[in-house]
Amino acid sequence: MRAMLLKRLGPVTAASPPLVPAQRPDPVAGPGQVLIRVAACGVCHTELDEIEGRTPPPRLPVIPGHEVVGRVAQCGPGALRFRAGDRVGVGWIWSACGRCGYCRKGLENLCAGFKATGRDADGGYGEWLVAPEDSVFRIPDRYADAAAAPLLCAGAVGYRALRLAGIRNGQTLGLTGFGASGHLVLKMVRHLFPDSPVSVFARSQAQRIFALELGAAWAGDTEQTPPQLLDAVIDTTPVWRPVIAALACLAPGGRLVINAIRKENRDSNLLAGIDYPTHLWMEKEIKTVANVARRDLAEFLELAGEVDLTPQIEVFPLQEANRALLELTGRKVRGAKVLLIDDGPGQV
Repeated sequence: MRAMLLKRLGPVTAASPPLVPAQRPDPVAGPGQVLIRVAACGVCHTELDEIEGRTPPPRLPVIPGHEVVGRVAQCGPGALRFRAGDRVGVGWIWSACGRCGYCRKGLENLCAGFKATGRDADGGYGEWLVAPEDSVFRIPDRYADAAAAPLLCAGAVGYRALRLAGIRNGQTLGLTGFGASGHLVLKMVRHLFPDSPVSVFARSQAQRIFALELGAAWAGDTEQTPPQLLDAVIDTTPVWRPVIAALACLAPGGRLVINAIRKENRDSNLLAGIDYPTHLWMEKEIKTVANVARRDLAEFLELAGEVDLTPQIEVFPLQEANRALLELTGRKVRGAKVLLIDDGPGQV
C-alpha cells in the first residue's frame, strides 16, 4: 500500500521534510480488529509535536495520522460490530489495557497502557489501517469523508474540553486559540448552550473575523479584555502567555481548561509572574485535557449526527502531507487540514 512514513524525528522544515513516500505491506485484521480502506485523514498539530520530539516518542518507523475516515474492508475473528462497507472512523485512542481502574471507569485516556493511533500503531497517512473494533466508530451520514476527518480529534477532544469546562446555558465561555478544535467548539456551544456568549482570543485578525462569522459575541487579541468576566475558558494554544491572560479574565469560581498536549518552554518564565489575587484567588481552578476516551468519540459523533458541525477544511493529496505539516508550523490555519487518501467520489 502507499503511505507517508515517519522514520526519524526532527524539525519540520521545507529543506528537511519529515515524511517519505513508501510502499508498505497491506495489513490484515487480527482477532477483534477491523481492516479499513482509508478515504481521508486529518492533519493534526499533535503530529508536529510527535515529529519534533515534544511528546512521548512514536514507534519508528510509523505511519502518522489519527483523524481517519474510511470503509470497513475486513473483520477479523471475533470482530462482530461492523460489516464490510460500513463507513467508520478512528481517532487518537487505538487501544488501552481494558483492565485497570481507569479503563473500568471509562477513562481509557488515563490508562498507563494507552496506545495512540499514528504514534504507537500505524495511522491514517496510508491506504489501509487496522484497528481494534472497540476504537472504531460509525460516521454520521451527513458528512463527506474529508469533512468528517477532523471530527475524530479536533471535534472529539473539543467536546471533552467543553464537558470538562462544566458550563450551563447562559454562562460565559472563552476560547483561546481558534484553530481546528476551537472553531468546532464554538459551533457546539451555539447549539448546546444558545444563551451562552462566547469570547474568542486569537492572534490573527483573520481568525478573529472567522470567529465572529461563526457566532462569537466578541473576538480580540490574547492580551485584550473581553466585555465581561468568563465562567470558563478553553485554551488550545501551545504556549503559556494565553494561560496567564485567561486566568485574569475568569470570574470567581471560574475554570480554565487547557486542551493542549504540551506547552512550549520558551516562555515558561511567565509563570513566575502569576499574581495570586489576580490569577488564582476566588476559587478559580485549572484542569487539563489528556487525550480522549471512547465515550467522547461516541457521544460527540452522535451529537454531530444531529447538528451540522461541518468543519472548515483545506484538502491535500496524500503525497503532499509534508506541505500540510509545514503550513501548520507557520500557523497557516483556518479550520482543519485533511489528506485525501482515496480520491473517489464523495470525498469533499
